[in-house]
Amino acid sequence: MKFFTTKASLFIGAISLMTSSVIQANPELANNSKIMFDDFSYKTLTDAQNNGWVPRTQVGHPGIKNATWWSAGISFHPDQSNANNTVMRLTSKTDGSPENTRHTQICHQRKYLEGTYAARLFFNDQPDFGPDGDGIVETFYTISPLEAPMDKNYSEMDFEYLANGGWGEKENVLFSTSWETFQLEPWTKVNAFDTYVKSLQGWNTVVLQVFDNEVKYYINGHLFSQHGSDVYPEVAMSVNFNLWFIPEQIVESTEMRQYHQEIDWVYFNADQNLSHKEVVNEVARLRKSNVKQQDNVPHWQPELDSYCGL
Repeated sequence: MKFFTTKASLFIGAISLMTSSVIQANPELANNSKIMFDDFSYKTLTDAQNNGWVPRTQVGHPGIKNATWWSAGISFHPDQSNANNTVMRLTSKTDGSPENTRHTQICHQRKYLEGTYAARLFFNDQPDFGPDGDGIVETFYTISPLEAPMDKNYSEMDFEYLANGGWGEKENVLFSTSWETFQLEPWTKVNAFDTYVKSLQGWNTVVLQVFDNEVKYYINGHLFSQHGSDVYPEVAMSVNFNLWFIPEQIVESTEMRQYHQEIDWVYFNADQNLSHKEVVNEVARLRKSNVKQQDNVPHWQPELDSYCGL
């Protein structure tokens, strides 16, 4: 019996070593926990909602005051550069008036904090139709509810592309902003931000690394922004995309104009601090394995309400 136990222990130990070696040789096996990936291979918004996406309908900040947040502006289309690929499109429009302005936003589950975030985005510098020049904000970001003005337990991290400039910038510009807190009235903010001044018309991959009290923002593999512990996120956030107009930068025209941005995929890994190249490789691996959507990021306990608003 003793001989059998010893042999069994050796056998189990050998299996453990083999398993460990396999995991080290195939890091994707170790990465299967706490990952959210979505290829946006949907036909309808309802399909996306079945996988945890929530369209915003709540009126309010940001954008033109009293404008509609428009769920019909969220749609799914063949990729114009690859007919075999499907992308999510956000469409927003305005004639300058609140009653005829449609902003668009979609959010995924409030359960994200530290990790690697990434998305592949198509930014547009010009409107689909109508006069150009409005302050338009095309985004990928994370956010928690603001429980009270200047609430210290607030978290937000933003990629915001301003195709026509704005916020002190006259040219095409990508803002990275990490928030400690803010209040709307009177407007007061505590944040850190940087800018990447360049036209980003077309497809771009953004990566956000959130580890060890450091927030790093990358655009197409280039590190352009790095923020520290004073604005590091503290509470769980939702993952968001939205498209909205800066009210102080609306052209003087009553003609309707429309903009859109597209999202090819979104990826989150709570455990691995991944580079741009590693994220792209991981997404390629998932697609090769015909994974359209994966989400095993656990909910917080107690589970937090899905949040799609300010």
